[in-house]
Amino acid sequence: MSTSAHSSASAPTVTDRLVEANSRYAAEFKDPGMDAKPVLQVAVVACMDARLDLHKALGLSLGDCHTIRNAGGVVTDDVIRSLAISQRALGTRSIVLIHHTGCGMESITEDFRQELEHEVGQRPSWAVEAYTDADQDVRQSMQRARTSPFLKHTDDVRGFVFDVTTGKLREVLPAS
Repeated sequence: MSTSAHSSASAPTVTDRLVEANSRYAAEFKDPGMDAKPVLQVAVVACMDARLDLHKALGLSLGDCHTIRNAGGVVTDDVIRSLAISQRALGTRSIVLIHHTGCGMESITEDFRQELEHEVGQRPSWAVEAYTDADQDVRQSMQRARTSPFLKHTDDVRGFVFDVTTGKLREVLPAS
């Protein structure tokens, strides 16, 4: 592969495979003629877990939504940043939060930061945001979104837990 930084004698990497797949995709690509504003005016915040195919699970098509993903699907400062841009610059009005069953964030602890500090010599500036109760963490994320002064539209913020074994969403009601 002439575009690869590794020698031709070494085995192709996963990234090489992805670049090759993109070449095939680009050869067939047709500009959909849409802009960055989501058609459904919704932003979906979800976990980065590879088992979640959000577009299929939610019946979405290209251009329907903004998708913001991170470890746990937690509303963090960076998620608020993305949501503020999504709402204020690109017209979204609704926020859907999705955590899921069997999340890796339920099996690690905030000690992860300390372990990283010992390993690399610098403490991460971010919180791990680990949790043991997905429903409670969805409620916390809903609260963070609903009370953020940076978000313009907070009346339609709903949270769910996706079951990775059945594919079903279960709505989590906010704390009363």
